[in-house]
Amino acid sequence: MDYSRYLADHQDRYVSELQEFLRIPSISALPECAPHVRQAAEWVAARLTQAGLEHVAVMETGGHPVVYGDWLHAPERPTILIYGHLDVQPTDPLELWTSPPFEPSIRDGCIYARGASDSKGNMFAPIAALEAMLRTEGTLPVNVKACFEGQEEIGSPQIDAFLAREKATFRADLVLSSDGGQWSEDVPALTVALRGVCGVEITVTGPARDLHSGSFGGAVRNPIHALVALLAGLHDADGRVTIPGFYDDARPLSAQDRQDTARVPFDEAAYKSDLGVRELYGETGYSTRERTWHRPTLEVNGIGGGFQQEGIKTVLPSQARAKITCRLVPNQTSAGIRARLTEHVLAQAPAGVQVDVQPLTMNGNPYVIPKEHPGQQAASAVLQELYGRPPLSRRTGGSIPICEVFQSRLGIHTVNFGFGLADENAHSPNEYFRLSSFRRSQIAYRKLLHRLATYADA
Repeated sequence: MDYSRYLADHQDRYVSELQEFLRIPSISALPECAPHVRQAAEWVAARLTQAGLEHVAVMETGGHPVVYGDWLHAPERPTILIYGHLDVQPTDPLELWTSPPFEPSIRDGCIYARGASDSKGNMFAPIAALEAMLRTEGTLPVNVKACFEGQEEIGSPQIDAFLAREKATFRADLVLSSDGGQWSEDVPALTVALRGVCGVEITVTGPARDLHSGSFGGAVRNPIHALVALLAGLHDADGRVTIPGFYDDARPLSAQDRQDTARVPFDEAAYKSDLGVRELYGETGYSTRERTWHRPTLEVNGIGGGFQQEGIKTVLPSQARAKITCRLVPNQTSAGIRARLTEHVLAQAPAGVQVDVQPLTMNGNPYVIPKEHPGQQAASAVLQELYGRPPLSRRTGGSIPICEVFQSRLGIHTVNFGFGLADENAHSPNEYFRLSSFRRSQIAYRKLLHRLATYADA
């Protein structure tokens, strides 16, 4: 039986297995879901073994685990490390989901569930491809190692130290990341850069307990007032971050950067319509794509304090909190920006309250791969064959922290080779993944692994 026939005959099983995988609520951000993250890791380990990989193990990191497996029977051929993540984002707000987030539902050729696109559907596809290749060809054209982590959605906090310890285990010539996407159903894309990320939580404390706002309002500084003043001061009227030194190390856009970005299609009216906003906003002097791909940012991701249920409770709260993340560009570091942010917030602390700043686990440095890198060129050729047109070269505003760690710890580049699309509601209610993309990616991985049989790093 040939490869295509095998995929066709087993596609229903693969979809059923994907549904089983998606039922596991592997939310890495919630401590109560830690057992489910491990359950997902064990599921992936069993599936790698079923596919035909060897030395499969659920490895300990000091946090959420990493799943390893290998097939190393191609002497004189390169070793390709396939990466993905098995953890998912939280599901709130639940009331906006059409079907429960961990009860996968297939509608109109798409599978709906938390993690369907980001990234369980994407990461399961190469496992299915490896199984089909071993069943039909009896071999692989390259040596393969697998690295499927359970902590990407919280910034991979233990991965740097883990890979530093396990260099020999994960040594390879190139990484293929299944955590990525294409431009559209008809237009392929290759990512050449990812922004870095760092985060902090700010806690503002006022009185020792919640107070009656009638009795004490006007006499005691309200921590929510203090917090929102701090947050409002983090940007100026032109959308620039006001933290001293925030932009000092950021690599400026070159004329070529701007030309390359302008070549990528962008329909501003459709963009605003899809997002449900009337106007776009950001740093003055840059286009929307330049701001989201090339410039560093600071965003408040959550804020809380006081009474937040329905109705009214006249309280002056004891505390208020906010979570902040910054996206970083080449030459910036997560440690450097977090230090500047912390110093600035503490220096701006208003009288009458105490301000504390603690780091969040979201940390990762920016990652760039040259467009002319031979791994990129191989992936480009495969995508052109599949789609009938060359892929767009793009940057992305998001972060995959492990890509820079692979480069710094193992000395190897990562080619992002996923098939999710931007409209699939990653991190939002009603996340979904096109089953057509699931099938296409299984074909794509075989083509790329065969092409990489002659891979040599430049």
